[in-house]
Amino acid sequence: MDKWEYRTVKYLTTGFFGGKLDETEFDKILNEMGEEGWELVSCFDTNQTHGSSREVVSVFKRKK
Repeated sequence: MDKWEYRTVKYLTTGFFGGKLDETEFDKILNEMGEEGWELVSCFDTNQTHGSSREVVSVFKRKK
């Protein structure tokens, strides 16, 4: 049976009311995780106010 390990990465958004994602920087983080063998399995945002995002949470897994 395969065994997995998981890692959660939080990425803070910017902007006066939040919700602005620096796609270049976010892609850099995703690519670095991929280079280390991590696979993205889930990605979601957390709400701040008025529907804006406070942070983006990404969950990765890889075989132990």
